[in-house]
Amino acid sequence: MQLQTAFVTGATGLLGNNLVRELVRRGIAVKALVRSPEKAARQFGSLAGIELVHGDMEHVAAFSAALRGCDVVFHTAAFFRDNYKGGSHWQTLQRINVDGSAALIGQAYRQGVRRFVQTSSIAVLNGVPGLAVDETRERDPADADDYYRSKILADHAVLAFLEKFPDMHASLVLPGWMWGPGDIGPTSSGQVALDTVLGKLPGLVPGSFSVVDARDVALAQIAAAERGRSGERYLAAGRHMTMRELIPLIGRIAGVATPKRMLPLPLLFALAGLQEIYARLSGKPILLSIATVRLMVKEADRTRFNHAKSERELGLKFRPVEDTVREVIAWYREQQWLPLQSDAN
Repeated sequence: MQLQTAFVTGATGLLGNNLVRELVRRGIAVKALVRSPEKAARQFGSLAGIELVHGDMEHVAAFSAALRGCDVVFHTAAFFRDNYKGGSHWQTLQRINVDGSAALIGQAYRQGVRRFVQTSSIAVLNGVPGLAVDETRERDPADADDYYRSKILADHAVLAFLEKFPDMHASLVLPGWMWGPGDIGPTSSGQVALDTVLGKLPGLVPGSFSVVDARDVALAQIAAAERGRSGERYLAAGRHMTMRELIPLIGRIAGVATPKRMLPLPLLFALAGLQEIYARLSGKPILLSIATVRLMVKEADRTRFNHAKSERELGLKFRPVEDTVREVIAWYREQQWLPLQSDAN
């Protein structure tokens, strides 16, 4: 399918902004959903080819008219900061991630859009320790934390819509832990990069992750829109890594020393508890919550994924993690979030 106009939710986010830039680079006009015009101005500046649409996923009907005339909707917006605040946020997760996704695909269809790409997550899959997992290994919602459950139920809402309206074409892309330039949030990956370079990490944490460049996920999304099969999931999870591998890599590239000792679990839970108190008092996001620690322990070595289907059907490839980390650090230095320093490697 030849795309001419695309609608992107979550346009200022890490995935969203890189997707917008790639679409514009290809000559595709973009309608970008943004909650904050000020943040959009910081993110995109004078970048041509973008029409900003002010709105949010809690009130989809309010911006639904802007969907008309679009060839595809890329849904990248999600509420995911529950783990960085502590406490319970299920109602917000359900309202934005689940109900918002259902409302968006419904409104898109009503406005004449017949192609939809849902940004899912590796969270919807149940990894097996030490084994590579493919798209068929769906996680039981009862065996998931609140964020994971919200992503599972959001996917269910999209797939249920397809059953009722088979002329709607929707594919689902499942990213891993995304890293990349333009992370003005910052997301957890950007915060890890910043804290590592600034010497704020007290030690290494357990667990493993599937690290992927957000720009590669953006390419997977476009490929899913153009040639993905309707109702199909496509992994874009990236490379399996432990923090014992990732943190020293950041240090080598940034030219800084990094912690070598693993933090014991009791200390991690204590630190997470203190950070949650800080979050409640300050209103600021935190890197480590009790839910995050529990998740790292539970998902350890469950982040190995088989990308054969995405490689075969979407032509998906992944750039080296080293290149991604190097560009993330360079971007933060350009933004003066990090001091200028000659990269080492």
